[in-house]
Amino acid sequence: MPLIKIENLHKKFGNLEVLKGINFDINKGSVVCLIGSSGSGKSTMLRCINQLETFDSGDILFNDKSIVDKNANINKYRSKVGMVFQSFNLFNNMTVLKNCTLAQVKVLNRSNEEAKEKALFFLKKVGLLNFANANASTLSGGQKQRVAIARALCMDPEVLLFDEPTSSLDPEMVQEVLSVMKSLANDGLTMIVVTHEMGFAQEVANHVVFMDKGIIVEEGHPDELFNNPKNSRTKEFLNHM
Repeated sequence: MPLIKIENLHKKFGNLEVLKGINFDINKGSVVCLIGSSGSGKSTMLRCINQLETFDSGDILFNDKSIVDKNANINKYRSKVGMVFQSFNLFNNMTVLKNCTLAQVKVLNRSNEEAKEKALFFLKKVGLLNFANANASTLSGGQKQRVAIARALCMDPEVLLFDEPTSSLDPEMVQEVLSVMKSLANDGLTMIVVTHEMGFAQEVANHVVFMDKGIIVEEGHPDELFNNPKNSRTKEFLNHM
């Protein structure tokens, strides 16, 4: 049984159809990279999975249950399906530690002590334990993104969604974030990553999905998709990259 199952997903913004009947399975422990030009529907699909966007028709199942079922608890769901944003979305007026403990206490009802222990564990994992008491506003972009990843991990997610996590970073900071993501992939965390980093997709993903104009054009193992694309649109995109 797939961890996440997307069934005939449609989404419009006004008259613009952004997702045109997407069908797609994500298995536990897989690292899926979504690639394609800007405007192809990748980020919209990710935001639908996290329920930051409502979809018009179709369904998304998580552990075989519809995420839009009237009995579904959205906060509990989002703790299991975490999101790391392009623009970090940290609370800049709080310390790094507070950023990582707040949702644990509010959503998961953990004690302050338990939340702090969890936060320090994951800050160490992303190499930022020394910055626990620093104000988030003082960090570099790469450090902020690593805090955002630690914050998401503190919720014990079953899957992490990454929406172009390196696109706001200076080139020298990109590697520090990608290396944390590689480490998470090696730990077996299920990840869905919207990215323009083709090297990362080739090296770390075990499934790559190429989207164009709201549809999945081609998908498969990175070796196959990058070295032997079947569709002319995929070939054209990869040649430009």
